[in-house]
Amino acid sequence: MSAPAVPGTGAAVAREVLLARAYLSRVAEPPAPALAALVGEIGPVAAARRVREGALHGPGAIPPAVAGETAARRATDRAEADLALLAARRGRLVVPEDPEWPALALAGLGAAAGVDGTPGLEGASARDGLAEPLALWARGPLRLSGAPVDWVAMVGARAASEYGLWVARDWGADLADRGKTVVSGAALGVDGAAHRGALAVEGRTVAVLACGIDRAYPPSHATLLDHLARRGLVVTEYPPGTTPARHRFLVRNRLVAALTAGTLVVEAAARSGAMRTALVAEALGRSVMVVPGPVTSALSVGCHELAQRPEVSVVGRPAHVVERVGRVGDGLDAPPGTPSRRTDGLDPAALRVHEALPLHAARTAVRLAHDSGVDPAEVTTHLSDLQARGLVEQDGDRWRRRPG
Repeated sequence: MSAPAVPGTGAAVAREVLLARAYLSRVAEPPAPALAALVGEIGPVAAARRVREGALHGPGAIPPAVAGETAARRATDRAEADLALLAARRGRLVVPEDPEWPALALAGLGAAAGVDGTPGLEGASARDGLAEPLALWARGPLRLSGAPVDWVAMVGARAASEYGLWVARDWGADLADRGKTVVSGAALGVDGAAHRGALAVEGRTVAVLACGIDRAYPPSHATLLDHLARRGLVVTEYPPGTTPARHRFLVRNRLVAALTAGTLVVEAAARSGAMRTALVAEALGRSVMVVPGPVTSALSVGCHELAQRPEVSVVGRPAHVVERVGRVGDGLDAPPGTPSRRTDGLDPAALRVHEALPLHAARTAVRLAHDSGVDPAEVTTHLSDLQARGLVEQDGDRWRRRPG
């Protein structure tokens, strides 16, 4: 008979599994590829037992790489308290043994390569950061099992321009209204604007944190995060109490890229976390899109650099994003703002006759034939067609344009 599940967490997962993964989530700083490999080989419960024992030699020894990843925190076991805190906040621990685990989305982590050394990675190794998380701490009604289908990442500068903020809000709302789940990092600037845009239309949105589920970062976004937890989803691989740090933002970005079908960069400097997210998405085979900006703006340099890469698309409206991340046929809207003229659809010869008419003068049919180069025998027929369309009017033996 299996052990009961921990209240407030995955109901189908045994208590010992959840406790083991909660412990392992805290004991190693993500990403922990060696520990993840050990868990994959012997399971989370056995791996947690070996890590706790810390044997370096003998049958139950842990590999040297695992020892290195876990040495600093091996003795820290707060799994019971962490899960109790999570339950009190109506959260849940999502693990690979849970049907909610986004296996399809995370499958490529650890397998992608060729990202290292690419400009914009802030000196970090993107390949080192692609290990799959050991568990995900989550709050909110939205389920991770929906990723990455119809999930779109929107990332960009914290110190965004008014242009960037407008694009993030407006497009976030439009994409959410089209049924897409808007994923971002709840940071200042583009992230927060994208979340707010989706919430404004009661759409789906997900915040991926670089700190514990019980932390509000930035503090000014505490209310926003509460809204996200009530209506969307807040998720992190970091256990409760973990404080935000620069390296954690960079590591977090791989999850933003992995959980989505495509990443849209609204604004990005030449070296930025948004650039890293885009390059990881590219390495995972996901769509990468950029919004162009003024060539004089430092906040659009990253977008313009990314646009030079063969697999990156430049997008000018939300429908372009939907075309790239949606199902076949999605987003095929008519181009907006296409100007129409009263002369649209005219026969080419009739258009020439119309253009031969001055704006404020009348002409005879003979003069119009001469000025337009149209056969005089056809001019009268074309003038009758133009009159029927309300484009010209007859004044004796002369013709003039109708105003409008």
